Amino acid sequence: MEIIPSIDLKAGRCVRLYQGDYQRETVFSDDPATVAQSWEDQGAVRLHLVDLDGALVGSPTHFEAISAIVRRLTIPVQVGGGIRDMDSARRVMETGAARLVIGTAAVENPTLVERLCDSYGSESVVVALDARDGMVSIKGWLEQTSATATGLAKQMADLGIVRVLYTDISRDGTMTEPNFAANAELVGTTGLAVLASGGIASLEHIRRLASTGVEGGIVGRALYDGTLDLYTAMEAGGGQSVIC
Repeated sequence: MEIIPSIDLKAGRCVRLYQGDYQRETVFSDDPATVAQSWEDQGAVRLHLVDLDGALVGSPTHFEAISAIVRRLTIPVQVGGGIRDMDSARRVMETGAARLVIGTAAVENPTLVERLCDSYGSESVVVALDARDGMVSIKGWLEQTSATATGLAKQMADLGIVRVLYTDISRDGTMTEPNFAANAELVGTTGLAVLASGGIASLEHIRRLASTGVEGGIVGRALYDGTLDLYTAMEAGGGQSVIC
């Protein structure tokens, strides 16, 4: 299982939110590119990068910062936040990003997901399933939909998606524990590669997640707070391989 450090960009800084609440942020650095380099230096094989402002306003706002981070690193970077049309996707991919992470558009404009898979390949597109009580939320997690995470995942698989990112919003940034049952259900019922996010805070959490069959775990606050060490977290995940 891959352990993937996360960088959330807000107003040009590296922050973490609590349960996706834009009013409850912790600033960890004013220099996200240096933070990204530190994760690579510590052995990360991939970086997860989120444009929080982009997710809120509906189009990416941190192209310059994203480009600076991607250019600086040698590991692949997956980028999400406000990518809701082909032009935004193109501009993100032109930075050198390895993967696009699509959330809101998967619900509101599923044809876009199909077009992205056709244009960049299924391995380059990840659908974000951001859920509260199993129901998908969109637009920076501010609007809840009637779509279930499992139902949306199956719909996206029919359009060519091979990988999803599941986040339990109620656990994101809380360092409680991941939603093991939801991740196991996605793995077992969809046949998709699953990246898990939200609540990862201990080596035991990582071992339990690995046992569900998820492909990777995205870790944020626990790494920034020093609760988890990246190297030992990677060991607990059972080893890593780069799948672009």
